[in-house]
Amino acid sequence: MSQSKKEPLKFAYWVPNVSGGLVISSVEQRTDWGIDYNRKLAQIAERSGFEFALSQIRFTAGYGADNQHESVSFSHALLAATEKLRVIAAVLPGPWNPALLAKQIATISHLTNGRVDVNIVSGWFRGELAAIGEPWLDHDERYRRSEEFIRAIRGIWTEDVYNLRGDFYRFTDYSMKPKPIGGIPQVFQGGSSRAARDMAARVSDWYFTNGNTPEGLKAQVDDIRTKEKAFGKTWRTKIGMNAFGIVRSSEKEAQEVLQEILDKAIPEAVKGFHHEVQNAGNSSPEREGNWAKSTFQDLVQYNDGFRSNLIGTPEQVAERIIGHKRAGADLILLGFLHFQEEVEYFGKHVLPIVRELEAIEDQRLEAAE
Repeated sequence: MSQSKKEPLKFAYWVPNVSGGLVISSVEQRTDWGIDYNRKLAQIAERSGFEFALSQIRFTAGYGADNQHESVSFSHALLAATEKLRVIAAVLPGPWNPALLAKQIATISHLTNGRVDVNIVSGWFRGELAAIGEPWLDHDERYRRSEEFIRAIRGIWTEDVYNLRGDFYRFTDYSMKPKPIGGIPQVFQGGSSRAARDMAARVSDWYFTNGNTPEGLKAQVDDIRTKEKAFGKTWRTKIGMNAFGIVRSSEKEAQEVLQEILDKAIPEAVKGFHHEVQNAGNSSPEREGNWAKSTFQDLVQYNDGFRSNLIGTPEQVAERIIGHKRAGADLILLGFLHFQEEVEYFGKHVLPIVRELEAIEDQRLEAAE
């Protein structure tokens, strides 16, 4: 059975709980990192058909992020302001211990009818960890720690008495109650390296990848499917892809917005960001992690969002989204220049076309069977 016939594509947005917006550019971004703006944005997103929101984790300033709200508590505030939206709290092993996170998320689960999930970030910002006194592990060691972290939180959430003798974490007859409600929180992770894909194929519910072409995305998805079989995983890893949306009434207008972003890019900040993220990309043994092949233009949007090419009219963007779904995407994670107004515009003008195209695709596949 085809991917399209299984389940409609899901949509998420980046929570701007960090200042500076999502492009390294002096272009106007009518977006705010404060709680009032974000509560309203969450409510708009929920009404507009977005199922998920992803909060960001940053501890220090850099690349426009002069101010940062902590992700778990901020996620709880957004959940309290909504009724259906699921919020994914990004966390970083090192500053977080699995016991702390498991307890935090279980409590928030009870307070919000089970609508909280987690995104385990293995880390790319070496200077940030140095600033807060956390050791910097080699690339593949960071993923080994993250995998053990995921196994630990899932064990704490599911087992009455949990024991672990790992390389990074130890638990002895630990019983955490209450357990989360509404099912076990979903575990998301990011990355594009061999270590990241292998971790996803072994333990994660969702795999986030940077923006990509349908062909590039399909290669990653095919690799994960092969590894799932090899590892004997009993459930299917779902795939989320980053994208930056520039949807306008004409293609010309959308391309002009993109060009303005690039024309007003801040070269020193982009180059500084590129230097840092090489620790997460080229530092992987096979030199194929996130950002390993990113150009200057790619890096103006932190997670290669322009490469997904969701830039154009609603019809063009919807067609390209379906192309990514055919390549294996289950979820599109979106960033925008002006979050409140553009999330609403996307929900009104793009999502209905996506759903129409999904229905046509299903009919076509049924007719072919």
